[in-house]
Amino acid sequence: MTGAVALRQSDEVWDSAIDTSAGRRFFDSAASAWMVKVFPGEFYVTKKADEVVLTVLGSCVAACIRDPAVGIGGMNHFMLPSHNSGDWGGSLKSTRFGNFAMEKLINELIKAGAARERMEIKVFGGANVTESSNAVGTDNAEFVLRYLEAEGLRCAAKDLGGTLPRRIHYYPTTGRVVRRLLGVNERGAVGREENDYGRRLLRQQQQQPAGEIELFGDS
Repeated sequence: MTGAVALRQSDEVWDSAIDTSAGRRFFDSAASAWMVKVFPGEFYVTKKADEVVLTVLGSCVAACIRDPAVGIGGMNHFMLPSHNSGDWGGSLKSTRFGNFAMEKLINELIKAGAARERMEIKVFGGANVTESSNAVGTDNAEFVLRYLEAEGLRCAAKDLGGTLPRRIHYYPTTGRVVRRLLGVNERGAVGREENDYGRRLLRQQQQQPAGEIELFGDS
């Protein structure tokens, strides 16, 4: 693989020719780097030294994973732990679910030349930002740590939980992470965006003959 590749939330296969510039890749002159934004249900892999991967997390979780020996890294952004069946391997093949998002990111890093035993993994997010009786953020945070333990993968760093959303800037070739907690006003906006996104997913799911999806839920 050369350069960078990305997977949109509706895709089932990698497309190395996908256009990532429309609303998601831009040059930041202050940082002298290309910024690539990862939205819920997406993930991104790169070996470009001048790229920074960023995302905004509320109750969602992002895993930042790289192989420091070869300078390849990536980030995912998932909004739900797994499919209702409780069977990680049997979940719907969508990266909005943590089990599939983790599997896909790790597998694509390996395909790109990374070694599983050298992977440096950092996880972020899982705040309970929505006014809901369902602690989705806690569920996501617990899931990602449980997943790493089950897979025998070491967590090098974590910043999970709380009630405030986070903005994450990840430098895949160096492993540097800049985390900024957002304020209460931004918390409301991020929570609304997550609920709106969840409702859109439910509408899409209702049009399909099989499968289930959990919503964040209202209080």
